[in-house]
Amino acid sequence: MVWRKMVAEFIGTFTLVFVGCGAIISQGVLGGIKVTAGMMEINPFSYLTIALAFGLTVMVVVYAIGNVSAAHINPAVTIGFAVAGRFPWRYVPHYLVAQFAGALFGSVVHYALFSGEAFNVNFGATMLAPELPHLFGLITELVLTFLLMFAYMASMADRRFPSAASGLTIGLTVTVCILMGGVWTGSSMNPARSLATALFAYRVEPKALSQIWIYLLAPVIGAIVAALVYEFLRPTEFAKSAPEDLVQEVQAGE
Repeated sequence: MVWRKMVAEFIGTFTLVFVGCGAIISQGVLGGIKVTAGMMEINPFSYLTIALAFGLTVMVVVYAIGNVSAAHINPAVTIGFAVAGRFPWRYVPHYLVAQFAGALFGSVVHYALFSGEAFNVNFGATMLAPELPHLFGLITELVLTFLLMFAYMASMADRRFPSAASGLTIGLTVTVCILMGGVWTGSSMNPARSLATALFAYRVEPKALSQIWIYLLAPVIGAIVAALVYEFLRPTEFAKSAPEDLVQEVQAGE
């Protein structure tokens, strides 16, 4: 059963990078993004377009594979669920492998299809604004991922939440977080998405990889804090796991 969920997570995370970061590449082709001496300039319309591309993609993915794997598509989300007791720790490595592989494959496809255009915008890699200190960038990513994980906990780990609204809730959360923090950190909130693009962007922008520790650490911390806070707020009788059938399988085998 877990292999089916791994395939779903691979497809979901691939879709996130292929479409979301692909929108960044497309805006570079259209002239909405210009990179000069490592500085990326994005006009407001392109900024909104990219935020919607990521948010709508996440919404679609949640609706498409939510019933299969709970559509984590994010290592930070998986770890957050596990810390809160809503996902079995034994399957965390499985999900993380699928997510990192899916994100990497998304950048591989970009390299194969649009290598020149992709390099022009650093493959959509996330980096801090030049004027933003590392500590402030870490805090920004932490807070943004806190909000994303809080939406995930409400949507996927609370029986009172209408499942039909899960994709809309999580997708809109991604959109507003990018609208707020994109100019400062790129609003990654996702270690897999950041690592995959940084590995390809490193050749033209080494800063993408030198700052990767922020995008690996901050989202995980933010997700853990959000998961624990929501666990505290939600009465236990309304709790559920994400996904439920995987937890039931583990409990049956004990």
